[in-house]
Amino acid sequence: MTIKGAVSKLDAAPFTIKMGAGFRIHIPLCRKGGLAAFAAALPAIQAPCQEPGQRPNVLLIIADDMRPEMGCYGVEGVKTPNLDRLASESTLFGSAYCNSPVSGASRASMLTGVYPRHPSRFTTYDAWARYDAPWAEPLQSCLGRGGYHTISNGKVFHNISDCDSSWSEYPWRVHPDGYGKDWAQYNKWEIWMNSTSGNTINPGTMRGPFCESADTLDEAYLDGKVAKKTIEDLCRMKDSSKPFFIACGFWKPHLPFNAPKRYWDLYKRDSIPLAGNNFLPKGLPKEVHAPSEIRSYALVPDDLGEEEFQRMAKHGYWACVSYVDAQVGKILHALDSLDLGKKTIVIFLGDHGWQLGEHSFWGKHTLMERSTRVPLIVKVPGQKPSVSYSPVELVDIYPTLCELCGVSAPEGQLDGMSLLPIIRDPETKTKERVFIDWQGGTATVDGRFNFAVWPAKGSPPPMMLYDHRSDPEENVNVSGKRRYQKRIRRFREFLSGTAEREYQKEKAAERR
Repeated sequence: MTIKGAVSKLDAAPFTIKMGAGFRIHIPLCRKGGLAAFAAALPAIQAPCQEPGQRPNVLLIIADDMRPEMGCYGVEGVKTPNLDRLASESTLFGSAYCNSPVSGASRASMLTGVYPRHPSRFTTYDAWARYDAPWAEPLQSCLGRGGYHTISNGKVFHNISDCDSSWSEYPWRVHPDGYGKDWAQYNKWEIWMNSTSGNTINPGTMRGPFCESADTLDEAYLDGKVAKKTIEDLCRMKDSSKPFFIACGFWKPHLPFNAPKRYWDLYKRDSIPLAGNNFLPKGLPKEVHAPSEIRSYALVPDDLGEEEFQRMAKHGYWACVSYVDAQVGKILHALDSLDLGKKTIVIFLGDHGWQLGEHSFWGKHTLMERSTRVPLIVKVPGQKPSVSYSPVELVDIYPTLCELCGVSAPEGQLDGMSLLPIIRDPETKTKERVFIDWQGGTATVDGRFNFAVWPAKGSPPPMMLYDHRSDPEENVNVSGKRRYQKRIRRFREFLSGTAEREYQKEKAAERR
């Protein structure tokens, strides 16, 4: 669903973004033109220019399972003041997509700038860049080669030791052994001995409840610790002779929906809107499976359609979004307090989307729009804020930073395109469509259509096509309608051509 489509469903709900020094922007989020008003207000805010010859620092912030569920994306009710402020100073990308709707594959693809390719490259939740694409130079290595000091905090690559030697410092996580040990806190017990959730676990997985609202400090959970470490590194790098690249990976709003009680208290559960299409799309291919990850946690009912569960789950997701927003705010405040804001590129993104009851799905792991569309906010010193609807994808981050940082990209490796032309002029279009790969299916989104096809011996193969102009919520698969066949042929040519190019790239790399 596009931002314009989302905003068209909102009731009038003005809000104000605080900009510091007593300056505020009042944004009327009305049925038509809410984000248009937001975009219209932006050019009046000019980011300070960078000093001539100075190389920018880079702060890359990644949130896990974060769809564009933020005020700046036209979502009414969710509390994200810090991300909204960042968006008001940045280029907000309204049509940004991951290249795989699962964490490990998405991150490995983004940080190498290389598309996934079923079944050999970036296909699973725990994908390794080191093993799937050993020939690819990761982003941190490229920037390090260009003179940057590179730091990884929290969940950046899925696996802590993936390409670990290519960072200037060994990647940091709360537990020094990384995911396998963090898992004990992340998926099992964090504060789960408190009275609000009880000592309840899923006996099949030994995971605790799917949500929790402990009355505790931000630093009691992993993301508060990640923010604290990142701020300490900003302080340490302030006077460094080298520019820095700090990647900060937050765990939330990934399951379990655990956040300090103060973030749950921001919301009245009965007022949180639920998905209006809690049913399977008409004509959905059998290849599209309902995500099952949430069932690995305790206190999840057999019927995910129960209203009480839906309200609690979305309440938990929103609480975690606000918790992440608060951590981002702390980091951005530190950046400005250290006088680093004027010389630091800031990128915020989600590694993929997440379905909050749409089509009765709770999770990612599909080629539906809610699984693949992500928030992407890019702040470049000296560039005017804007909103762009050009189709972009996460593999575009790598070439963008190469261009902005004056570092040569690895020859023949990158599949993405620099976002800088769009940042300079939001009406610019660098590509017609994006590429997404998941479990053998491939998809493309072009701003109006979401098309996916799966390999099959029969003819025609399983396909789905959603026309967002008439069906923004993707409730009816129109791939069988005659009037779309010419367009479908073009989509299939793009997908098969991309898959073949990736195959040839892989074979060439093997020969080297």
